[in-house]
Order: sequence, then structure tokens, then C-alpha cells
Amino acid sequence: MALEFAQRVHRIPVYPLASGYDLGDEVALLASNESAFAPVPEVFEAVEKAVLRAHRYPDPAYAPLRRALSDRYGVAPERIALGNGSCDILLAAAEALLEPGAEVVYAWPAFSIYPHLAASSGARAIEVPLDADDRHDLDAIAREITVATRLVLVCNPNNPTSTSRGLDEIVALLDRCPPHACVILDEAYAEFSLALGDTYASVELLRRWPNLVVLRSFSKVYGLAGLRAGYALCGSPEFRQAVDQVRQPFHLNVAAQAAATEALRHQDAVEQRVTHTLAARLELEQAIAELSLRAAPSDANFLWVHMPDGEEAAERERALVAGLAQRRVLVRAGASLGGPGAVRVTVGTPEENRRFIAALRELL
Repeated sequence: MALEFAQRVHRIPVYPLASGYDLGDEVALLASNESAFAPVPEVFEAVEKAVLRAHRYPDPAYAPLRRALSDRYGVAPERIALGNGSCDILLAAAEALLEPGAEVVYAWPAFSIYPHLAASSGARAIEVPLDADDRHDLDAIAREITVATRLVLVCNPNNPTSTSRGLDEIVALLDRCPPHACVILDEAYAEFSLALGDTYASVELLRRWPNLVVLRSFSKVYGLAGLRAGYALCGSPEFRQAVDQVRQPFHLNVAAQAAATEALRHQDAVEQRVTHTLAARLELEQAIAELSLRAAPSDANFLWVHMPDGEEAAERERALVAGLAQRRVLVRAGASLGGPGAVRVTVGTPEENRRFIAALRELL
């Protein structure tokens, strides 16, 4: 007799993993929105010191990292949730908030993990199409919120389309959202955003809305994608308590804790990386425009590039992704992210960016 799995396992979609990580160092990895910059040397030193005590369990309260985040953002430690990347916190939020009969509202296409939340919990997913400019339609999202809504997800800047909504527009949505619905403002790319103003602006909203959660990551601008550390700044301690309650203990290992805590001490390096990334992004946007392709207005460290309009756009996307891979340049197919007819490309190192444009020009 074959194994019988829970029905929810059959509902959960397969996460669209990037390929090519086994192809060696000569591949331009522009598919996963990783940082083009390695962590600062002090982070490696902190990790090396931490793993010397790998035979001991991590601090279950994650006190040093919580204190460091509290000092940076002015949010009490008991209102800071930590996780094995921001995905860990999102999945825990679904476990804590959603159930059959509840609803989760989000724009689509957006972060690929969002469909997992309803599928794993039995809740109803309400996907709101983006507007014509690849941005969140916040008015449409607000109209979908009901008494059954437990969770509203706003990815800003949005992954995969790279677009943002201004903070005033986020405030208008929060004004229309009832207090029983938790709003997660997913800001994994906030440090690259010009629309948000600065990295503290959205955090200030926590003072007014206890149902708000600001979700961020060390995987992007801090360059810790391989160590996995994410955090949530919460409007109330109840959210942090709930997501911790539904997860296994020790969900953040000692190396990730040490790396994230040390990385926070080097904001000058973060600012330099952002400056270099935005300059490189502008160069990529100009090169893409010269090839008569349209990219969405990016507010992140990646671009969402549309194929020429028409019935063949999806086929052009598949051919382009395959052709780039043959030239050892990996980008992400839009079809796997909910947006067929487009590709998502990370802003990489100068050499990776040149290789991408050269290969793109050759294919076109």
C-alpha cells in the first residue's frame, strides 16, 4: 500500500527553485536576487567564533540579535520575531493566523511563497491582479478585505516585478484595514527602495497600527542569503508570541545569529552597496531600453523585463531564458513566478551585468 499524505500536501505548489548552482563559478547567477557583494570580513570572523560552540544549542531567546535590532529600529525586543529567512516567518504566520474559513489577500504576481500560506492552512486565497504598471492595486486589495480576512500581504518593493508603492499609499491601505486583519508589509528589498524614503519610515507606522508587521531579511543587502536570517518588527507582541509558538525551537542557528548581529554594525558598507547597486541597475535599464525591451520601474536590486507584446511573448520568454542559460547566464523565467511573458534579472557584479547584456544582445 502506498503512503497516504494529508490533503494539504497535494494543495501546496512546488516552490520555483532556481537552477544552475552546480555549474561552477563561471555562471552568472542572476536568477535569485542575491547580493553581488560578500559579507564584510568582520561577519566571517563572527561566524568563525560562533561555530566553535556548535556543540551547544543556540540561545533560544536570540537575545543579542533581538537587542541589536531593537537598538537600530527602536522596537522592543519582545516585538521582534526572528526566522530562518523571511519565508520562515511567513509560513509561521499562516500556521498561527489561517484556517479553513479564513481568507488571505495579496497581489499577484508577488512573492512565490504566498500561495503556500492558504494551501497549507486550508484558508481561501484572494489574489488581486497588479495594475497596468506592474504595481500593487491597493484600492482593489482594500475592497477584498472582509470579516473573514485574517492576513493581508503587501510585498513592497514587489517581487518579482520590482515596483513599489509610496508610504502614503500604504498608510491609506492601513486606514481601510480592520484591526482583526494582520497586515504584513514584506520589505525584503527595502534598503534599495527610493519610494519608501528611508528604512525607518515604515517602521514608524507600527506605533499607529498594532495589526501591522514589517518583514525584512538579511539575505539581500546584507549578503547573508546562504546563512538564512529574517526578522519581523511587530506592532504588538502577540504576533511574535504566536509565530514562535507554532515553530520548532532553535529555528535560527548560531552562525546565522552571529552573522546577522555583526552585519548590523556595518551600515556604512550597506550604504555603499546600495549606491553601487542602484548605479548598476540604471546602466542595465538603459541597456535594456536600447534593445527595445520594456522593464518595469525598478525600486529593488533586480529588473522585471517584458518580452515584446503579442501572443508569442510567453514563447519568447522561454526561448530567451534557455538561450541565456546556454551562454551561462541564469535569469528567472516569469512563467515560474506568475508572470509569463517576462523575465526577472538580478543586478549582479559588473562582469555579470556585461555578460547578461552581451548575451541578450546576441539573442535578440
